[in-house]
Amino acid sequence: MTRRAILLLSVVVLAAIVLQAALLPVFIRPSFKPDLLLVIMVFMALRSSFQVGAPLAWFLGMLNDVFSGLYLGLNAAGFLAVFLVIRSISDRLYAESAILFVLAVAGATLANFVLNLLLLVLFTATPGIAYSMFSEIVPRLLVNAFIASLVTLLPGFERQLEVP
Repeated sequence: MTRRAILLLSVVVLAAIVLQAALLPVFIRPSFKPDLLLVIMVFMALRSSFQVGAPLAWFLGMLNDVFSGLYLGLNAAGFLAVFLVIRSISDRLYAESAILFVLAVAGATLANFVLNLLLLVLFTATPGIAYSMFSEIVPRLLVNAFIASLVTLLPGFERQLEVP
């Protein structure tokens, strides 16, 4: 990645963290809060190489864990697993497609939900965790897909960032 791309990515991640952890919880109910770091991770999975994207996916998951107050490593494992799946099939797809990006974000939201639910059920003894998570999946899926559709409207979305 070029220095300009690293700086732009750093600014976008910092802005996403501030929005997701500080501003949006004040104004939006938790079930309607978008997962902006997941959207960034899916964008990087479709556009970047494995060497750049895999550590970044793990790092974004860890940031999500740190600022959300969940178990440390829960979202990191989910983000990395989702990244690996998206990256393995993205070579066969037209990665600059807006529809593919929205569908990939929706699929990543569902996959991350299933992985988080599985890990929480296996490793915690919290009663009612499945019910509380199932009640939030549909709004979260719709909000993440909506945010992904807004990202596709940004100028330069169709451009290739780097050659894999």
